Order: sequence, then structure tokens, then C-alpha cells
Amino acid sequence: MSIQMRADHFIDAKGQMCPMPILTLKKAWKDVAVGQIVALAATDQGARRDIPSWAATTGNTLLGMAEEQGVLTFYLQKVA
Repeated sequence: MSIQMRADHFIDAKGQMCPMPILTLKKAWKDVAVGQIVALAATDQGARRDIPSWAATTGNTLLGMAEEQGVLTFYLQKVA
């Protein structure tokens, strides 16, 4: 799915290898209010499975993903 949307927060995890994108997301998530949207940019291809899995496990919503020039951008909405 390739989308672009407005995000309330942006997390730059480019250049980080597994498990750092998830750990960076978890740390930043504490400052996100319910209903807000976070865009996370990552270059680690493992994020393709890790970010959707994290969203499902935590009960938050993965709104979509975009990929451009090797950068994966995930859009997540805080539900819980």
C-alpha cells in the first residue's frame, strides 16, 4: 500500500537495524496522544513485518505504508 498522510509526529529510524526501529517507536509512543498519527521512516527491510506486528500486538492501527527510494514510511494511529 502506498500512501501519504498528515502525521502529528515523525520518527526517523532510517539507518537503524532490527530491533532499533521498534525500540525507537516504543520510546516515542509515550508522547503520542490517543487518536494522533505517527509516521515512522525506516530503511531496515525487517520493519515490513515488525511494525505491522507491533501495531497488532499493541492494539494500535497501522493505517498504511509507503516506500520511496528504499525508505519505508509507516503510518500508525494510537488507539490504546
